Amino acid sequence: MRVFVTGSTGFIGTELVKELIAAGHEVRGLTRSDAGEEQLKAVGAEVLRGNFTDLDCLRAGATGMDAVVNLAFNHDDMSKFAQSAQDEIKAIEAMGSVLEPGKLLVVTSGIGITAGAPGQPRKETDPPAESAAMPRRPEQAAQAVAAKGVHVAIVRLPQVHDTRKQGLVTRVIQIAREKGASAYVGDGANRWAAAPLHAVAHLYYLAVENTGSGVTTYHAVQEEGVSLRDIAETIARGLNVPAIAIPAEEAGEHFGPFFGHAATMDMPASSEWTRNTLGWEPTGPGMIEDLANVKY
Repeated sequence: MRVFVTGSTGFIGTELVKELIAAGHEVRGLTRSDAGEEQLKAVGAEVLRGNFTDLDCLRAGATGMDAVVNLAFNHDDMSKFAQSAQDEIKAIEAMGSVLEPGKLLVVTSGIGITAGAPGQPRKETDPPAESAAMPRRPEQAAQAVAAKGVHVAIVRLPQVHDTRKQGLVTRVIQIAREKGASAYVGDGANRWAAAPLHAVAHLYYLAVENTGSGVTTYHAVQEEGVSLRDIAETIARGLNVPAIAIPAEEAGEHFGPFFGHAATMDMPASSEWTRNTLGWEPTGPGMIEDLANVKY
């Protein structure tokens, strides 16, 4: 297969590109930097120089491909999160517009933007959340592409981790370092689903190889839920700062507006259907083990 990957030199994309090429697929990777170009060439990928917001570039990258995997999203500046969400929608629309019926579009979503019953693990059958407070709409954009006969895979991510990065937890570590204390909200019993990096990259690979017609949703979840108290206490030990409980009304002040909301969310998730469907058996360290081995 010929596969176009955005975010091809990022956290997950780096591992996915290597796995796709090792399996004999031809990969075209999008990058905007010289370092990214060198990285892609070193593993045998075709390079497309360009920016994720350049829609003509994205259409050119997706043209003639058997599959497109969208891993790109700008998390660097959370003050521009709404704009990044709009950029993501436009990118999905642009790449989907040049894919022929029967080809595959893989989009990245998140457990945290999935609607589910309170206190219950989110499942693959749960719909995406519809909230004015959450502007990301990758699943809705992908559904529109599927309407023209393109096969669509939606991969919902938990907190993806190794000892370098841990999803939202990376920023939680930074805040704990800045504040001199590692905080959790209330009793800290709210949970975040998690999975190790290599297992998540392998799930994308399986989705590329096995997704059929229509829209299929996968959960890249190894651990159904890790409590925020356990996360905060592990960070506290690593930074040698106290772990503290704060009331919900102070979460925004402590963590900032976006992370203050996230720190109160209970986001457990199941991947039972995904595992059974793809034969995906995630292995690797858990979130707490990786956090314990971070070089603080």
